[in-house]
Amino acid sequence: MDRLLIEEKLESLRRCLSRIEEKCPSSVDELESDVDLQDIITLNLTRAVQLSVDIAAHWVASCDDLPAPGTMGGMFDALVQKGFIDKETGARMRASVGFRNVAVHNYESIDWRIVFAICTTHTRDLADFAKAVDRALTESEKRTQ
Repeated sequence: MDRLLIEEKLESLRRCLSRIEEKCPSSVDELESDVDLQDIITLNLTRAVQLSVDIAAHWVASCDDLPAPGTMGGMFDALVQKGFIDKETGARMRASVGFRNVAVHNYESIDWRIVFAICTTHTRDLADFAKAVDRALTESEKRTQ
């Protein structure tokens, strides 16, 4: 893996998560009534998911014995298959791709209750993925020393 590239993407992911945490509304009603807040939260969630997919794709590409998955969600399945992330994290990351797809392609049909649930309880899924990547980078570095 290109450590510098992954570290840059991880830093961007952390900034997105920080922005979501900073702007996280206190209620669904607040989110539903504030268009600017909707945009800030949705943009940062979709960026965070896309960064995670990019990291996963790079990680998969660095494995000679893993065929390239045909879907974004498949990237996380491949990482589970290799034991790089656990099944639960893989499933949650796959689900995040579903949200990203709705947000990017069908923005007008977003259910703000779901977005509220994501920003109040599921951003830790993205943080858990980032921690798994950090661990993998550290372990990789130890093996090359």
